[in-house]
This record gives sequence, C-alpha cells and structure tokens, in this order.
Amino acid sequence: MNTFTFILTVLLSSNILLNAACSKINDPALTPAPAPTLYARLGSVGGVSKVVDSFLANVIAETQTSNTSLKRTFDPLLSSGNAQRVTLLRDNLIDQIGQATGGALVYKGLTMTAAHKGMATTTQEFGVFGVAFTKALTDNGVKDPEKTELLTIITTLQSQVVGQ
Repeated sequence: MNTFTFILTVLLSSNILLNAACSKINDPALTPAPAPTLYARLGSVGGVSKVVDSFLANVIAETQTSNTSLKRTFDPLLSSGNAQRVTLLRDNLIDQIGQATGGALVYKGLTMTAAHKGMATTTQEFGVFGVAFTKALTDNGVKDPEKTELLTIITTLQSQVVGQ
C-alpha cells in the first residue's frame, strides 16, 4: 500500500467514525426530553383554572371578614352584580398565568399598570393578595418548587400594581 492509499484509507475511516459518532449525538432517542414547563407542572389549563377559582373564593371570603384588607380593592368588582366582570377577571388571570408559566395561553387584558390605575393598591393589600394566592396553591396541592416559581413571577408584578 502506497502512502497516498494509506492516507486516503485513514481519512475515509476517520470520516466514517466521525459520522457514526455524530449521528448518535443527534439521535432523538438519545436526546433527553426538555423539562416540562411550569404550566405543565401546574396541570395546564385545568390546574391553573382550579388555582384561580380557589384564589377568587379566598378573596371573596377575605372581603367578608371583619378585619378585611381586600374589601376596598375587590368590593367594587364583587358587589357590582356584574358576573361578566368577574368572569373576565377569572379568564384574564388564567390566561396571564398560563402565558407567564410557559403555556400556550395568551393574555389579552390590559397591562397591569392600566388595569390597576386609580385603585391605589397598597403594599399591604398586595401582600394579602399573595396570602390568598398562596393558600389557593396549597389547597390545590401545588408543590413547593412550583409554588415558589409562580409566586416569584407574581411578585415581579408588584411595582405595576401597587400605588397605581
């Protein structure tokens, strides 16, 4: 075997081995599945809807206590007798959480600043809102890592809600 044939054989052999190795790297069976989104871990639209429904029930219950913190903020909505407004709030919350957690839902409502304009929501009210939401998560069996992740997302909205 002459030098040229030897080099050609080595190059071809190397190319075959490299192609075989690369094809295994790109083999979908060997590629780990992406981690599920927070949305999926919350139970997708069904799980998010249950949490939102529990949250709204918690808010209603809180507004009926003698030392309520949320009555000033939510009573105009809840006592208006306009079920359509409550349904819109519910649907917007589901969409907003669904979008923020990596789901396919799309939030179509107002920006948080525009939605809360004129409400003058206080830091205390935002905190009580967080307690009502945390209770909804707990009551629906949301695990601590997912709970923390979602509450972190909600906390980022505080500056857009408080003081508007």
